[in-house]
Amino acid sequence: MTTGHAMTVRLDAPFDETVARVREALADQGFGALTEIDVRSTLHAKLGADMEPYLILGACNPPLAHRALETDRSVGLLLPCNVVVRGDRDGGTLVQSLDPGTMVELTGLPDLRPVADEARGRLAAALTALGSPREETLS
Repeated sequence: MTTGHAMTVRLDAPFDETVARVREALADQGFGALTEIDVRSTLHAKLGADMEPYLILGACNPPLAHRALETDRSVGLLLPCNVVVRGDRDGGTLVQSLDPGTMVELTGLPDLRPVADEARGRLAAALTALGSPREETLS
């Protein structure tokens, strides 16, 4: 079984600017943000914890989501595609997306492969529009 991988881009740009660019790059690939979780604000409000800016965007491409759900309704457990934008210690910003191929690995449903491959291609294109993505193993 392969380990889940993230597609990652590091930008030398402020967090707020990067978030705006990520939204635009996702939209250009047919994704909208269904959900938005401001992790920094939530942890501060609930725990008094301080951390770098950290936003999770639940990105959805409706035609791809529909195809995945037509294959197996339980795939909804793995939707939407999360895209993380977070401040980097060096003053830049990291943008990460879990490789949608993980959906196939977790479910064992080979019929999801074409959907996952298309989603991966579109997410990779969005990240490439921001900078050169590199793959990293999630820890």
